[in-house]
Amino acid sequence: MSKTNPTLNQKQKKQKRDKIMVYAIIYSLLALLVIISVVPFWIVLINATRDGVSISTQGITLIPGKSLVENYKILTSNVDVMRGFWNSLKIAILVTVLSGYFSALTAYGFHMYNFKGKNFLFGIILVFMMIPSQLSFLGYVKWMTQLNLMDNHLALIIPSIASIGTVFFLRAYISSSLSKEIIESARIDGAGELYIFHRIALPLMAPGVATMSIFTFIGSWNNYLSARVILSSKANETLPMVISSLKALKIWYQNQGAIYLGFAISIIPIVIVFIFASKYLIENISAGAVKG
Repeated sequence: MSKTNPTLNQKQKKQKRDKIMVYAIIYSLLALLVIISVVPFWIVLINATRDGVSISTQGITLIPGKSLVENYKILTSNVDVMRGFWNSLKIAILVTVLSGYFSALTAYGFHMYNFKGKNFLFGIILVFMMIPSQLSFLGYVKWMTQLNLMDNHLALIIPSIASIGTVFFLRAYISSSLSKEIIESARIDGAGELYIFHRIALPLMAPGVATMSIFTFIGSWNNYLSARVILSSKANETLPMVISSLKALKIWYQNQGAIYLGFAISIIPIVIVFIFASKYLIENISAGAVKG
């Protein structure tokens, strides 16, 4: 009978211990990152249930308070949070849908069709990606003024249709996920171009569109500068505008809990969107790692 080599056993045990140590360090760091990411949101939610006195005197705590209903009454009596919420939700949804659809259509056109000036036009897209949006902001405001769209939600929705970053990303995505042979086969079978796009190309591009839609929704939901310049009436104010106006009211000194409640309400849609669409983001990251 063969005897087990003691040296080999010791080496295997050492490798096992080293592996356990590496995993312990990795998971400890991941746990630390989770805590760092979650705790600030948790503090906002907790402070939304506390009164202003306890927030000012007791500092940070992880235990919920008992002033949630009172904070909500104070908040709604000073500003119309629900109207701002629905205005922001309407704008963010329309911006996300229109940006995703027309960006996918543009990326599909760049990928599938060969036309004169194709590379030149795509080069222009790359150039405009490098220009800060603040430089074109004055021109954007003047354009909206000429179109009589000031103090109108359409001024925040229409320009978002031309999403340069989304087009650039989807063009790269569709190049690796959509085979031109499939499109040619559909054409031979008599399918029209729009039918091919909606029934074949768009479903294949869905993960990429969903990935960019996460960032588009978050960017539109948190948009403050454009909304503050374009919108002037109280009825059209978005949620970031409503929340920013809270600091100018006496409510800041009366009850800080109501301020935190406003922040908590503004976070909810972003969290929901990320939960439902994050799987597409993870799939794209994994697919990119495999292809790389």
